[in-house]
Amino acid sequence: MTCCREMEGKRAHDPTGSTVWVSGPIIVGAGPSGLAVAACLKAKGIPSLVIERSHCIASLWQLKSYDRLRLHLPKSFCELPLMPFPAEFPTYPTKEQFVSHLQSYAANFKIQPVFGEAVVNAEYDIRGFWRVRTEGMGKRREYVSRWVVAATGENAEEVVPDIAGMTTEFKGTAVHTSKYRSGEVYNGKKVLVVGCGNSGMEVCLDLCNNGARPGIVVRDAVHILPREMLGQSTFGLSMWLLKWLPVQIVDRLLLFFARMMLGNTARLGLRRPKLGPLELKGLSGKTPVLDVGTLAKIKSGDIKVFPAVTRFTAEGAEFVDGRSEDFDALILATGYRSNVPSWLKEKDLFSEKDGLPRRPFPNGWKGEERALCSWFYKERLARCFH
Repeated sequence: MTCCREMEGKRAHDPTGSTVWVSGPIIVGAGPSGLAVAACLKAKGIPSLVIERSHCIASLWQLKSYDRLRLHLPKSFCELPLMPFPAEFPTYPTKEQFVSHLQSYAANFKIQPVFGEAVVNAEYDIRGFWRVRTEGMGKRREYVSRWVVAATGENAEEVVPDIAGMTTEFKGTAVHTSKYRSGEVYNGKKVLVVGCGNSGMEVCLDLCNNGARPGIVVRDAVHILPREMLGQSTFGLSMWLLKWLPVQIVDRLLLFFARMMLGNTARLGLRRPKLGPLELKGLSGKTPVLDVGTLAKIKSGDIKVFPAVTRFTAEGAEFVDGRSEDFDALILATGYRSNVPSWLKEKDLFSEKDGLPRRPFPNGWKGEERALCSWFYKERLARCFH
């Protein structure tokens, strides 16, 4: 077997075409994180190979996001390294602008991912190499390298809850938000949105703006914050305050201003968690909702708030408070999970539930005493609060 060191600076194929030697790191995922890693490596003269299961970069943004989506954070907090956003972009770029920038970014750094290949297995062998096996377009292939970067993000696979009657009784249409594009097709319909994160809240607003009559399921406590406070972004203000104050104090300030600006959300069926928004994010990963107008629609009654669903019926849903309501359609804003445990064979280090490292940053997985490996699981470059 030829040693990778002898292949420095190039990729080599075996005679059958099934094995590819890679002299630099293998990066799994061509989203913002994967592109950023590839660009930073290239800037230091280090080659890499990006593998992407879809046919395009940033597939979550291009193929699984709704039309009205914008960055939830100001562009200054979402820039990829070495190449800022164009100056003419608005503070909160649209989906189309963000995707266009990522395409320009890849072209600028000459990043050419291998598309249409899904990683199904990545293992570290006794000789000190990572063997990354892929499937796609009817072919199987194995890539060999000393380094692997997991850049598939938190949002690789849709989470679809198993709620009684949802697939067996409910006669209306039901889709995950990954397949939702616009509220136009729901004009005049009663729609139940399950999930009250940023996506669920914004989908409800989009439904309202397109003549639908939405309801939203709020199963757990949730922090809702205005997108901007004191003339600047809430996220930016939070980051600035954290330089000087403990997280608990910053949370108190955020909640004080949120109460002044938004009122008591508990009266609307949106009770707040006991922990503050930043402390909760750090401990559990649960992000606060940055309001872009949905709360006003809830206050006006255009959006109804419901507790957890106990079961779906043929015509609608029954809720834990005893209420029942008819609906024409169901939209699952129930989020995503990482798929890393399904292909990276390090089950002791990653949670099977959500695919994230069992030990939080900065003490997460770094390959132990093996190859130099990195774990890029938070696509915070573009979706920090999403």
